[in-house]
Amino acid sequence: MQQFAALFTALDQTTKTNAKVAALADYFQVASEDDKLWTIALLSGRRPKRTLTVSKLREWAAEIAGIPQWLFEESYPIVGDLAETIALILPEPSARSTKTLTAWSEEIKALGNEDEPVRKAKILSAWDRLERAERFVFNKLITGGFRVGVSQKLMTRALSKATGVVETELAHRLMGDWTPETVTFQSLILTPDPQADLSKPFPFYLAYQLDGVPDDLGAPEAWGAEHKWDGIRGQVILRQGQHFVWSRGEELMTDRFPELAALADFVLSGTVLDGELLAWNHDTDAPLSFNALQKRIGRKTVPKKLLADAPVVLRAYDVLEWKGDDVRARAFS
Repeated sequence: MQQFAALFTALDQTTKTNAKVAALADYFQVASEDDKLWTIALLSGRRPKRTLTVSKLREWAAEIAGIPQWLFEESYPIVGDLAETIALILPEPSARSTKTLTAWSEEIKALGNEDEPVRKAKILSAWDRLERAERFVFNKLITGGFRVGVSQKLMTRALSKATGVVETELAHRLMGDWTPETVTFQSLILTPDPQADLSKPFPFYLAYQLDGVPDDLGAPEAWGAEHKWDGIRGQVILRQGQHFVWSRGEELMTDRFPELAALADFVLSGTVLDGELLAWNHDTDAPLSFNALQKRIGRKTVPKKLLADAPVVLRAYDVLEWKGDDVRARAFS
């Protein structure tokens, strides 16, 4: 945990991109493979589920610190962060832990199966063996509120620098539904995937505001415009008789939209379409509400009734690959 706490502190104390990349790259070169995997998971939003209520943590922290609960509650808004407040008020540790990030993460996850007295004993024991920076990180992990100012793209850049694996290849390997329990660092990061190119999407190009006036874009007659649909951005990939559906959040969602498999009967293999995934009313030929689509997004499997009530279409607005060729450089028209 010492290495990870030092990394967290370094990332938290700078706003400079190059400094963050350097800190991450240094960490990825020296940490164990298990800790690197957990770090990648945490920085890509795969945080452990909360196993304790924050009210209990506040109560236990005030008790160990020897202060009344009202004083803790007055301190919390001044500090502005629960994990930091707890780390600041606790007495100095009486022992020193050498447990790794992986070991602590697994212990935190296991708390969900324990009753309250056991949870309390384990939390107090952890606080008594961790220094302030380590406690801060530990508390972040317990509360499920682990966030640090590092995007997945920035982390991927640092990982590429440390491993020598091409950044775009790493970005693809980090997509999808994986956890530190289902993969290893070797299999996720270092082992080439023969199927990777088959399902690999193109980077999503997102809208951004203009720094200048619209006149800088040229004559309006040459512009292209697209309706802002109330769905989710996605890419549908058809290659070698298979289809894949990726969300803009770089999540593989093929199984959630089984009706899109029919595209393979009508669209040539070697095609990638960029567009908006929408719940669609085929009777009125109009989109359903986003709430109807949201029922589909959170499901790993889709029952027949939901398929009938909220069928999904891809409202395509660009072709990125055609007959196996990258056509992004061609004029949009």
